[in-house]
Amino acid sequence: MIINVAIIEDEPAIARNLEFTLKELEPNITVLNKMDSVQSSVTWLKKNMDKCDLLFMDIRLTDGLSFEIFQTIQPTVPVIFITAYDHYALEAFKVNGLDYILKPFQNEEVANAIQKFKNTQGKEPEENNRIQELLDYLQANENKSYREAYLVHFQNKLIPLPVEKINWFYTEQEVVYAHTSDGKKYVIDSTLDKVLTEISPKLFYRANRQFIVQRWAVRDIDFYFNGRLIVNVEPKPQEKIIVSKAKAPEFKKWLDE
Repeated sequence: MIINVAIIEDEPAIARNLEFTLKELEPNITVLNKMDSVQSSVTWLKKNMDKCDLLFMDIRLTDGLSFEIFQTIQPTVPVIFITAYDHYALEAFKVNGLDYILKPFQNEEVANAIQKFKNTQGKEPEENNRIQELLDYLQANENKSYREAYLVHFQNKLIPLPVEKINWFYTEQEVVYAHTSDGKKYVIDSTLDKVLTEISPKLFYRANRQFIVQRWAVRDIDFYFNGRLIVNVEPKPQEKIIVSKAKAPEFKKWLDE
């Protein structure tokens, strides 16, 4: 089965990595084009949408949300979205049944997405009819409020811990800890995935599967092997906070905003 795909991703390294992963997992995949903006995507898709079987799309592009593409053209092929920290979108995916892969993506996640595409062949792509619903959902949540505190145990009491005092979150053996600027740590009765949906993506970033770091806790960044980064935060954790090569450009972009 030959699958023609197009990739819409504004980080060249991530786009190349995805293309390599797709071809490695599925030799019959052909990447027709890679685009990095809403405008370039609209221009190309107007002429070439009928040649595509599947689209992989980042959510946030250099000139806006990728959903804005579908305000100009009607999608006629399935879409798999790529995201790192767009919590609104993750909630919307659950509501609308759209598929997504989370950066930094694993080969297994990409393989599952491809398999889901194959399983839907011959059926009407219901998700294409819901793109506008998803865009409306995101726009309605632009002013979403975020959690301001967590109720935590401290010396046989319950106290509210302000989110602004948390420098980083860490998970170990399914327990989530919040580390504060004064070197203390508290157990958060939640999962790291759930915490990620409750805190501001402008203030916090998920560096990897174990750490969420706060912008102002970042002291500096060291270059590491194979294009990876080590994020140095205060207070210093016992483990290195490593950002993958695929996610490094996006992390630096987030920190620079």
